Amino acid sequence: MAYLANSGQAQIIEELAEVIVANKAWLSEIDGKIGDGDHGINMAKGFGRAAERIHGKDMSLDAAMLVLSDVLMSEIGGSMGPLYGLMFEDMAAALSGRSDIDAEAFSAMLRAGLAGVQGVGNAKVGDKTLIDTLVPAVAAFDAAKAQGFAAALTAMAEAAEKGRDTTVDLVARIGRSSRLGERSRGVLDAGATSCCMILTTLGESVRKRLI
Repeated sequence: MAYLANSGQAQIIEELAEVIVANKAWLSEIDGKIGDGDHGINMAKGFGRAAERIHGKDMSLDAAMLVLSDVLMSEIGGSMGPLYGLMFEDMAAALSGRSDIDAEAFSAMLRAGLAGVQGVGNAKVGDKTLIDTLVPAVAAFDAAKAQGFAAALTAMAEAAEKGRDTTVDLVARIGRSSRLGERSRGVLDAGATSCCMILTTLGESVRKRLI
């Protein structure tokens, strides 16, 4: 059965941060079309600071997630920082105390993160939010995990990308962009896009460490 050790995995969070920082300008460009235009700036600041704090340290994946969560919730602006901070906090809680992370543990982690996000907002699939990425990605992982951990990670990434892309044709119903009505149609949602980056990068980072 494929798994990865929970210990010594801080670099997974560093890899997440690298992707977010590299896409700072694009995320802010997307956000600027129907939002404040600061999503990439805030995300890069939060993930970048967390990466600096865990760099070179021997930390479990859940411990590194807690560092990221703390930074996102306490040190960056906007609405998405606290939301992602809560998501990673709940993900970390699902992994706490586990020596190994197999497909079932990863599934529990994903479902905990989703529950955390859903617990603080009313967004549903179709509202043009990160939920449009997260819900189908979690469902796809669970549907494919019987085929193996690696296959489930691939299914998760593919579903995340499809979910992200659906937001182009949606009208925003939640948040500041909802005030634009039909004018919000035709562009990606920034939160759905960053969520896709997080899930696809996390999936690849985990996949290459499976034993």
